[in-house]
Amino acid sequence: MRLGIDIGGTFTDLLLVDDETGGVRIVKVLTTPADPSRGVVEAVDRALAEPNRALSEVSVLVHGTTLITNTIIERKGARTALLATEGHRDAVEIRREHRYEMYDVLVEMPKPLVPRHLRFGIDERISPQGEVLRPLDREQVERLVRRLQERGIEAIAVSFLHSYRNPVHELAVKEIVARVAPDLYVSLSSQVAPEIKEFERTSTTLCNAYVQARVEEYLGRLEDDLRERTFDGSFFLMQSSGGLCSTETARNFPVRVLESGPAGGALAASHFGQALGLNSLLSFDMGGTTAKLAVIDDGQPLVAPEFEVDRVYRFTLGSGLPVRVPTVEMIEIGAGGGSIARLDALSL
Repeated sequence: MRLGIDIGGTFTDLLLVDDETGGVRIVKVLTTPADPSRGVVEAVDRALAEPNRALSEVSVLVHGTTLITNTIIERKGARTALLATEGHRDAVEIRREHRYEMYDVLVEMPKPLVPRHLRFGIDERISPQGEVLRPLDREQVERLVRRLQERGIEAIAVSFLHSYRNPVHELAVKEIVARVAPDLYVSLSSQVAPEIKEFERTSTTLCNAYVQARVEEYLGRLEDDLRERTFDGSFFLMQSSGGLCSTETARNFPVRVLESGPAGGALAASHFGQALGLNSLLSFDMGGTTAKLAVIDDGQPLVAPEFEVDRVYRFTLGSGLPVRVPTVEMIEIGAGGGSIARLDALSL
């Protein structure tokens, strides 16, 4: 048997496929925001109760969710600090020269996930060719890490100039944190998004660090609950790109599964479209909280190299936090099946 589980903002949906009989069972329960794993366990118990089967018979479990995106939008992630090359700690706030509303002098930009007092410049420098121009000040890093631990910081994002060419200084910071404060989560830009473009790389790394602790807590609880129910199969998470990853990868790089739920819907539309001989279509995924649209071209969803989360203006490019990971391209509308429509005094 195979299980598919998708956690949305309103409902948690489960699909159970019996490979022997070809039978399919669908279960829908309310999402439990305080502890999403509870909703998953409830759905699993319901799905297996009627055919009187055991979870040990399930060979593969695939999981998609929008909970990670919601963690960023609702600003409920870990208390995070940023370590950047000296003089570059404000790159995430300065952003790029592009203004999504050119003539609006009061244009609003999304607030960085890390406030300025938790962004720190580190004495180090790597050249664009990867040469060490100024060695890392290891003593400065060690003192800072101890201070951050005392201040209750849970996660550290590290984004040094040109680390995609030579990650030696970022790796040294990770080694120092592991020795001085092993309980802190560390995200390195050279591992999360090893590409040119400092702002996008730093923003992606910050998103990863911000949600990592919450993903670790959630997956830990869910895996424990599943093991108690004798699950011993393969557990995968859907990635924003439409591929699959292990729970270990999701723990280390949660930014890759930010849009995993909607990506799964687009893939399903692609699959059934091909079965019907339809290679060009629109997929429409109506959830309880939001509705998603994606374009299927030549039988496959369009995949973009980057997307934005937490946009100030929902459909306006440049008004959100850039995340440099491959993502199924889609439009999301904040009006789902659970939305309440009404007319105001002007009949609007």
